[in-house]
Amino acid sequence: MISFKKLLGKDEKFYDLLEASAEEARGSAELLAKILKGENATIHASNFHDIINARRKDKRITQKITEELCKTFVTPLEREDIEALSLALYKIPKTIEKLVERLTICPARVPRESMQRQVVLLVEAAEAVDFMVKQLRKGAQVDRIQDAQTRLQFAEGEADKVMLALVKDLYNGPYDAKEMVILMELYDLVETAVDRARDAGQVVFQIMLKYS
Repeated sequence: MISFKKLLGKDEKFYDLLEASAEEARGSAELLAKILKGENATIHASNFHDIINARRKDKRITQKITEELCKTFVTPLEREDIEALSLALYKIPKTIEKLVERLTICPARVPRESMQRQVVLLVEAAEAVDFMVKQLRKGAQVDRIQDAQTRLQFAEGEADKVMLALVKDLYNGPYDAKEMVILMELYDLVETAVDRARDAGQVVFQIMLKYS
């Protein structure tokens, strides 16, 4: 028998899936922070495996959203908004996985303290996005979304300042050419992950404005 509730998009499936994707994004950022806090300079295989699993799980969620869009006649949000948010969220753990891959193959001299300053802001940005996504099913919570958007923008702005300081240190520090290339890529990837979170938050903010 056809479920008209599902057909009309009233079972909140999309909210569930988008929230699950946001949680994976936040979880990936938290795993990265945990890795950088470790005393051992080597990335343990189990930690790397956890990051990979988070990205794979988020990919399955993204694919499920695409499948549900094909099967659902009326959706609670516009289709292009659901697709845009789903893709934006997936890019966060994907970027973090790429960063951890680099950490596993780079020399032991990883500037953990410097990267931790960036990653703390990444976690804050991911937490803000997770909060914002979970507000969507509650309706026009514009004030709460705006507060989270402000936190997200602040984290992104602070991350830019940290990045500038790290680049300055690279140019003036005791690094050879190879180390500078490696470290610059690592710093860039963290900054990119923060930017991905900012992009996802912007999609949520635009959706909320559309429906408020």
